[in-house]
Amino acid sequence: MLQSIDLAKLSTDHLIPWAIQIASALAIFIVGRWASKILVKVLDRGLGKTNLDVMLTHFISSMASTVLLLLVIVAALDQVGVDTTSLIALIGAAGLAVGLALQGSLQNFAAGVLLVFFRPFKAGDFVEAGGTAGVVDKISLFSTLITTGDNREVVVPNGAIYGSNIVNFTARATRRIDMVFGIGYQDDIRLARDLIHKVLNVDERVLKDPAPLVAVGELGASSVDFVVRPWVKTADYWAVKFDVTEKIKQTFDENGVSIPFPQMDVHMQPQSS
Repeated sequence: MLQSIDLAKLSTDHLIPWAIQIASALAIFIVGRWASKILVKVLDRGLGKTNLDVMLTHFISSMASTVLLLLVIVAALDQVGVDTTSLIALIGAAGLAVGLALQGSLQNFAAGVLLVFFRPFKAGDFVEAGGTAGVVDKISLFSTLITTGDNREVVVPNGAIYGSNIVNFTARATRRIDMVFGIGYQDDIRLARDLIHKVLNVDERVLKDPAPLVAVGELGASSVDFVVRPWVKTADYWAVKFDVTEKIKQTFDENGVSIPFPQMDVHMQPQSS
């Protein structure tokens, strides 16, 4: 009889409360996990209706899911009787240690979030950033993949990109080509100007508005330098630059306009015997 009374007391005082606590903790975890998934789905739908980048929306949803899961786990452990205050302090200390160890990675991570959020460039843009020039292939949270003009892949840390100047060559629909052509001092300036205008007017890719600029920019040491600045669509920049340079050289040759090159006169003094 004594043994049965002790078992009943043990069940009443310990086993049943423990079972209720464990069942409550499991219920909190299951219901909390289910509720967190619903909240994340609602957040995904809300972010999907905004103009935020897809990568940024996925990142926010992932962070929200992780935070909600941690809250659910802490609540379940607290129901069992675990001292969650010490657990939270331990998680904070571990997070601080990891943060100090991965300081550079966290800097790149923060820069990646800012790049995705403010969007100074997007995939497909030709940029000069982080000491590299090329086409942006992919923007991740820690680095950006850029393909250079000679088809090299360069992985640039986001911290290096966001911490320096970013030049986006394809952000605008039009660009100005800056070129300089020199003619000899003995050549006709008005003829050279008319020939340059003729070459630009024939090329349909050169925009009429704004009108191209052709002007004498400098009287150099061995040439009169013309500044030539036509406007073109961004996609036509290099093709027009190369074609116009070649056509102006051919036109100058056909009309007797010289393009001088630096020269040096050397005077030899005879030695006295």
